[in-house]
Amino acid sequence: MLHIDPLRLLFAALLLVAGPPLPAATLSGVVKEQMKMDRASAASQKRIDRMADDSERMLAEYKLALRQYDSLKRYDDQVERLIRSQEEELREIDRQLAGIETTQQGVVPLMARMVETLERFVALDLPFLPEERHRRVAELKALLDRADVSVAEKFRRILEAYQVEMEYGRTLEAWTGELETAGGRRSVDYLRVGRMLLLYQTLDHRETAVWDPAAGKWQPLGERYRRPVMKALRIARKQAAPDLVRLPVPAPEPVK
Repeated sequence: MLHIDPLRLLFAALLLVAGPPLPAATLSGVVKEQMKMDRASAASQKRIDRMADDSERMLAEYKLALRQYDSLKRYDDQVERLIRSQEEELREIDRQLAGIETTQQGVVPLMARMVETLERFVALDLPFLPEERHRRVAELKALLDRADVSVAEKFRRILEAYQVEMEYGRTLEAWTGELETAGGRRSVDYLRVGRMLLLYQTLDHRETAVWDPAAGKWQPLGERYRRPVMKALRIARKQAAPDLVRLPVPAPEPVK
């Protein structure tokens, strides 16, 4: 629909009233001119509207660009701080590497002594998981002679073995294994209580024994320990809730 300016329409009406009657052809030309001006005005308004939309879009894009710049600036500052920290860390590593040869001269003999100490400790300890623990020591001894393994890795593996042995001292464990007897090998349930106790019970629950470190052999236990050991085995296997269990804990020896 064409938009007709009221002022222009009033002006044309006044001309018609004030002046002599115009010929039909002249009046038709005036109307056509007015319609042309209206179309031109509508086209101008559309261009103005498009320019306003473009301006709003450009303003929104500008604001978005500012936010992105601010975010990138903060990220760049963070990366710069990280790079400075890494550079300082690299300088510290260089200082450490400068003295690594001197360090190795002291670490290598220390590692050998640590493995020897661990081997003696396993030999004198309660005889639980003997194959696994002796194999671990043998692997460490072989590792010390390998040139393709760094000193740091060797030291880490030794500390890891010590950590495993330390864990044995504060855990409760039960497993089924073979027991060597005069009559041959048989399967029994073993129970380890830290490093204080090592017991076994036959699968039929008829025989229960405890390892005597002083005598270096198994000592049979009486009937009164049969059920407590059965209960402790279930607790160790998480088949029963933790509870107090009466077990034959050896008395502490006086320090000489």
